[in-house]
Amino acid sequence: MSTYRVAQVAAAGGPFEIVEREVPRPGPGRIRIAVDACGICHSDAIFVNAMLPGVQFPLVPGHEIAGRIEELGEETNSGGWQVGDRVTVGWFGGSCGHCTPCRQGDFIVCENLKVPGWAYDGGYAETVIAPVDAPARIPDALAATDAAPMACAGVTTYNGLRRSSARPGDLVAVLGIGGLGHLGVQFAAAMGFETVAIARGADKADFAKQLGAHHYIDSTADTPVADALQSLGGARVVLATAANSEAITATVEGLSPRGELVIIGADATPLGISPNQLLMSGKIIRGHPSGTAQDVQDTMAFSALHGIRPMVEIVPLDQAHEAYQRMMSGAARFRMVLTTH
Repeated sequence: MSTYRVAQVAAAGGPFEIVEREVPRPGPGRIRIAVDACGICHSDAIFVNAMLPGVQFPLVPGHEIAGRIEELGEETNSGGWQVGDRVTVGWFGGSCGHCTPCRQGDFIVCENLKVPGWAYDGGYAETVIAPVDAPARIPDALAATDAAPMACAGVTTYNGLRRSSARPGDLVAVLGIGGLGHLGVQFAAAMGFETVAIARGADKADFAKQLGAHHYIDSTADTPVADALQSLGGARVVLATAANSEAITATVEGLSPRGELVIIGADATPLGISPNQLLMSGKIIRGHPSGTAQDVQDTMAFSALHGIRPMVEIVPLDQAHEAYQRMMSGAARFRMVLTTH
């Protein structure tokens, strides 16, 4: 039987190693995908370090998968999929279909969400077996290395903005211009928002403008971030991509009345926000999960239409450990992407 390579972690917090496995056959309701590219997301560390229940080792992470369908499982209702179709699989790697959120059609908050690299082997590999409801179709205009980050980083920022209360012409701020934020700024500008980028240091101003930002706020400057936002009229929405609770908290007073703080950057530290900051002006704070396969497909279609691409560093699969460490160190600019050929 033929074999394929994976980059796996043998124990929690351990190094990545390349091993060969026998190529599996997809069962009913499953498809086999030949992986062309897989993004390295900071959320992968949650699984590598066994920070969630049910993580099993050896572990193959990766939930920003782009590739081609190689085989449909027997008796699989393909939903129109065919061998050779270019697809992504992201944080949404399939749903159970029977929990209350699924029965309500809200699949991304499925109580049994199948995240690749947690529910099944992820995309740090040459082959992935995924549920048939997980894939999103890649448009011809996107290369696999561009499509892969769209399955998590892209859809999270795009969906977070389009499901917010902001409308074209509104002032929208993106906190952080890293792996998530550099996409968020591009999406916000393309959606017609008056876009503000917020980051640390005056040296990032030119880069923010290149991404499409109309304004830049240096969070290390003497003027507090909230005051700087209010000087622009107050933000209808702040999309918080930075995983820093202190920085997120600092934006709340910069919201306009009934303004909305949409949090997509994960930090275990509590936010320092009091009820009084929210009550009188009717401000809203909410967390935003990623997006379904259809949301990913919408994200890629919008990106293709507007020429939006992630900034990636492409690394071969056999250098997965080095690429993962570069992501963890914060040195990546801005998404590390593994390729299999």
